[in-house]
Amino acid sequence: MSSPGDTIEAKGGHSSPVNDELKTNDKMRETIRNAKAATEKEHNMTLWQGIKLYPKAIGWSVIISTCIAMEGYDICLVNNFYAFPPFNEKYGVLTDDGSYQVPAPWQAGLSNGAQVGEIIGLFINGWVSERFGYRYTVMACLLLIACFTTIFFTAQNVGHLLAAEILCGIPWGVFQTLTITYASEVCPVALRGYLTTYVNACWGLGQLIGIGVIKSMFSRDDQWAYRIPYALQWMWIPGLLVGIFLAPESPWWLVRRGRVDEAKKALLRLTSTNRETDFDADETVAMMVHTTALEEKITTGAGYLDCFKGTDLRRTEIVCMCWAIQNLSGNAFSNYSTYFLTQAGVPDSEAYSFALGQYAINIVGTIGAWFLMSRGIGRRSLYLYGLCALFTMLFVMGCLGFVSESNRDQAGLATGSLMIVWAMCYQLTVGTVCYSLVAELSTRRLQIKTVVLGRNLYNVVGIITNVLTPYMINPSAWGWSNFTAFFWAGLCFCCIIYTYFRIPEPRGRTFAELDMLFEQKISARNFAKTEVDPFAETVDEGVINRHKDSLAPSYTEKAS
Repeated sequence: MSSPGDTIEAKGGHSSPVNDELKTNDKMRETIRNAKAATEKEHNMTLWQGIKLYPKAIGWSVIISTCIAMEGYDICLVNNFYAFPPFNEKYGVLTDDGSYQVPAPWQAGLSNGAQVGEIIGLFINGWVSERFGYRYTVMACLLLIACFTTIFFTAQNVGHLLAAEILCGIPWGVFQTLTITYASEVCPVALRGYLTTYVNACWGLGQLIGIGVIKSMFSRDDQWAYRIPYALQWMWIPGLLVGIFLAPESPWWLVRRGRVDEAKKALLRLTSTNRETDFDADETVAMMVHTTALEEKITTGAGYLDCFKGTDLRRTEIVCMCWAIQNLSGNAFSNYSTYFLTQAGVPDSEAYSFALGQYAINIVGTIGAWFLMSRGIGRRSLYLYGLCALFTMLFVMGCLGFVSESNRDQAGLATGSLMIVWAMCYQLTVGTVCYSLVAELSTRRLQIKTVVLGRNLYNVVGIITNVLTPYMINPSAWGWSNFTAFFWAGLCFCCIIYTYFRIPEPRGRTFAELDMLFEQKISARNFAKTEVDPFAETVDEGVINRHKDSLAPSYTEKAS
């Protein structure tokens, strides 16, 4: 109960401890009420409403995600140059059969070089992007790539190429996490799955352009046959730099930095007025503030070690395995499709045609995954049943290795056709859905660091598989040919078991709801049917108070 003195002070227009506490409680209630309203609107928002309300967010996200196409382009070049005669004559050695081949150790080194650089870049990004923001970090990386591409263009030996791969891998590692994180933070629940998975389409776009450029160089047999494709890496940079400079910063990042007024301005730049959805920027910012407060209660810190504490340990494990499964399910085998097919008896020109079709399917597969998600099929279901289909096809490809030598050409074409179907299935499911899962299953406070750890496990697994795969299919090494598919089929089966028991369903959940599901230790198989209320949880008043001055003018305007 207040004392007379407290009452007199309040009447006199002065602050009192009692009035301060009442204002704080009012601010808490107001923030939670607005956050709850925004959450309800996100749940009720349809895909079409989301597109109409957030067209600018879609555009900005598409621009930033396109940075991934640069990595897809280069990875396509290095893996497909191994079957390109002018490249082999410059950087390879003469084999016993009179042809030139880049030795298996150097193939493994070049393929792993970029991933070594990406591991470095990913860890750097965990600190840099949270400190300087997403936009400035991406722009700095684009300038670095412009410099490092010079090494590709002027490389005189395979060692120079390796140095360029490692150095370019550093900014590519940054792109791998920031593109996904930005996409997940600038859009509502209704669009989150589509914009995060668009990153995979950018991979396919880069690969498709890369293989098309190599095919266009078939008429050349001089040094420009491989130098022109490397020089074309410069073509991405000017347009992306301008677009990213003009883009708004992630409002979630601004809220975490305590810059709530700027977060609201960024949010308004991401949206268009739409009466049908009854959008309120103050409510959406309040939801971000509440989720940040909830995560600060659940997560004690925001460093790499915090990813392995409490409920975040489980989330980190799942995100890491979602990334690793992409390589363990046979993707590394698929990346060597052109070289594999030439070793299986398919002529060079036809092998590149198969690869061109495969990379085109990467883009079509992403669009197909969007259709399946719009029909209500969950991420977990797509992941699980997709792995089952991939396992079956890998097993059949392995069996084609038993075909007699007299029918080797037909078996090679059958293998190529199966690889096209495998690529379609992969992109419809595992290849695309992974980007949505890793963006949704980590906390906002630790998302970049969690995705960094996951992507680095992907790179470590990729390094191992990139060392093994050339030996498996290179005739001068182990020469397994089609039997290589049996190895990947076994690993794919293990991935099926893991997915069934560990990967949950995040579809239709806000970030706060996902936080509560993990906090309550709900099993992966029960995620989709468990109801939670994040607003029933108490949050730290200190976090709300930190933002109350910024939020106060908006609430005053509403009250008036």
